Amino acid sequence: MSVISAHIRLTRPANIVTAIADILAGAAIAGGLYFTAGSGESVDWIKIGWLVLSTIGLYGGGVAFNDVFDAGLDKVERPERPIPSGKASVLSAAVMGSLLLFAGVLAAWQVSLHAAGLAFAVAVLALLYDAWGKHQSFVGPVNMGLCRAGNLLLGMSLVQDAWREWWFVAIIPLLYVSAITMVSRGEVHGKNKKALQGGAAIYSGIILFIFAVAYAHNEQWWESLPFLVLLAVFIFPPLLKAIKHQEPALIGKSVKAAVLALIIVNATLAAAFAGWLVALSVLILLPISLQLARAFAVT
Repeated sequence: MSVISAHIRLTRPANIVTAIADILAGAAIAGGLYFTAGSGESVDWIKIGWLVLSTIGLYGGGVAFNDVFDAGLDKVERPERPIPSGKASVLSAAVMGSLLLFAGVLAAWQVSLHAAGLAFAVAVLALLYDAWGKHQSFVGPVNMGLCRAGNLLLGMSLVQDAWREWWFVAIIPLLYVSAITMVSRGEVHGKNKKALQGGAAIYSGIILFIFAVAYAHNEQWWESLPFLVLLAVFIFPPLLKAIKHQEPALIGKSVKAAVLALIIVNATLAAAFAGWLVALSVLILLPISLQLARAFAVT
């Protein structure tokens, strides 16, 4: 059981739940996820299910390969991780990661060739980040942000050609995850005040960006406001504390909060495009992710 648990830990289950939120938000943005009585249309839950399975494979496989490429470094900095602790091997993690990535692309293929192409692109971007991008000061955060942007677009692929109208919304997860990646670089050694302040500026800009999108798109734009407030309350207190003290543990807590808050970001986007009820259905994933975060590492 310890071996199985170790391999599950490699996929970071709490984070996978945030990726599922990407899919639901993308579906809502595209107009394929709604709760409106008497619309005469129905939500294609089967296709949504395939896209959810796809993102589970893509995210789980991507983070598993993160540990594969970091095996040597983790032996020094994070010896408790599954590979350096000996509970999983580099080979077993690589095999599992490959199977998950393949399953992610295959599941997306059940929806459309376009979805499969997006899934393949996300898989390539994840491997690129794991092997090379994470070591690049500028390209790395953008690389990781593109993975999340691609995941949101994957959710939009539920409705054919919806991305042509709403592709720019994917800039939000791109910037948000870029900021998280930038901030996380002080998680081991601390002392990255400029990165922390830059992250705070980007988070603030994202909140304004989402508000602008909601105001422009939805007559009931105010429905997104409670979710925006929740987002700010969730991410800023630990970040401001980290900026003040610049300690690795506090930076780690800030990063963890920002990662889990991806669900709130997606709920806010869902509110902007499909109303508060759909947003609440996305937000339900937050307590699930928080519970999993108690048992499994987030960063």
